[in-house]
Amino acid sequence: MNLSQWSELFIRWAHVFAGIMWVGATFYFTWLDGRFTELEEKAKTDPNAEKTVWMVHSGGFYLVEKQRRPQMMPLMLHWFKWESFTTWITGFFLLGIVYYQGGLLVEFEDWPISKGAAIGLSIGFLLAGWVVYDLLWKFVKNELVGICISFLLIAFCAFLFLGGANIDIGGMHLSWHPWHALFPARAAYLQIGAMMGTIMAANVWMRILPPQRRMVAALKAGQEPNLEEGARAKSRSKHNTFIVFPVVFTMISNHYPGTYGSPHSWLILLAMVLLGWTAAKIIRRA
Repeated sequence: MNLSQWSELFIRWAHVFAGIMWVGATFYFTWLDGRFTELEEKAKTDPNAEKTVWMVHSGGFYLVEKQRRPQMMPLMLHWFKWESFTTWITGFFLLGIVYYQGGLLVEFEDWPISKGAAIGLSIGFLLAGWVVYDLLWKFVKNELVGICISFLLIAFCAFLFLGGANIDIGGMHLSWHPWHALFPARAAYLQIGAMMGTIMAANVWMRILPPQRRMVAALKAGQEPNLEEGARAKSRSKHNTFIVFPVVFTMISNHYPGTYGSPHSWLILLAMVLLGWTAAKIIRRA
């Protein structure tokens, strides 16, 4: 292997391991919050119900208490943030090495757009995906409406990137391709996954950490923290637990041409998004 391949190997290794730490921590706290929600419900009818969660792991016992407003700040407050940054930055480097430098955003010499234009579009869609998502969930207050619009936006991106759609109805084949695909099918899948991963990382650094820092600063100053900010940060963290399932699917789909290479690749992608969201819903309740 040459230097480029070794670089790709180590970056991919770091990317996968950082993702494991990020997703693992996210779902651990999701599970923990679910247990506290159960305890709060029990406390409504039983004043003697437990208020802490007992756990055992690696030969040790752990007693965890949830405080909406800490009475005192500890000397050391542990933040879970660098896992998300490391996952995103290594993922972006991989995108650059494999798809930008490797030329996989265009499929052949007479592709309708140049390699440089394809790279520009890819980066532009990474940024635009975050802006559209963030504005959507700032102004849409109804969760179900937000979910439906989000799904339609994913369908639009799939349709746009893949250049149209093929549908079989009762043995009749319908094909509609009003424009040429922006990216090859394999790259289109990964582009959508990268857009979702960018949304997840931006959620952490722009919509979860800043309000948490302000709440900590208020507590240190002896002031009442803004619990509404905490609730909004929690909703974005909830979004991440749903987004991560289709992200992981798009990341591994490039090993299976039957997904992106199918004539119905856009339907497969949308079906797997719904399946991932369903799995997240089940796991969040577990």
